[in-house]
Amino acid sequence: MFIPAVIDIEASGFGRGSYPIEIGYIDTEQVSGCSLIKPLENWTNWCADAYRIHRIERELLYRVGKPVEEVALWLNEKLGGMTVYSDAWMNDMCWLGRLFDEAEVIQRFKLESILDLLTEDERDRWAEVYQFILEQTKLTRHRASNDARLIQQTFLAIKTCL
Repeated sequence: MFIPAVIDIEASGFGRGSYPIEIGYIDTEQVSGCSLIKPLENWTNWCADAYRIHRIERELLYRVGKPVEEVALWLNEKLGGMTVYSDAWMNDMCWLGRLFDEAEVIQRFKLESILDLLTEDERDRWAEVYQFILEQTKLTRHRASNDARLIQQTFLAIKTCL
């Protein structure tokens, strides 16, 4: 069975001026990775509504977050040459673009929407199956690698007719 690599990004806010603060993935072998990102000096947008969702302290990012170049190179090392899927393609594409642009590193993997792999009926079931998987796994939502795992498991459950 096809197992998609999945990426998820937590961000400082929503829309213009926001930037990635945590990136997590799970690959086709179901190996996951995650990294906090140290904000650049010009990354000043911090949205209280986004914080209430991800609960990642800004101070933690400065203390243990990795530099943007290091994160970009790490993602290329782990995901290079792959097509990686997201459940929030538009947002994640923008945040990845910002990360790689600021790092001055060429992105070596392709990002697509996981919804493109589903039929219309499967898309209609996505939210219900996602909620079921969330309840079964008891993973903490809105942490990047957990969300990537939940997205991948939801896809697999839908494809195996759960």
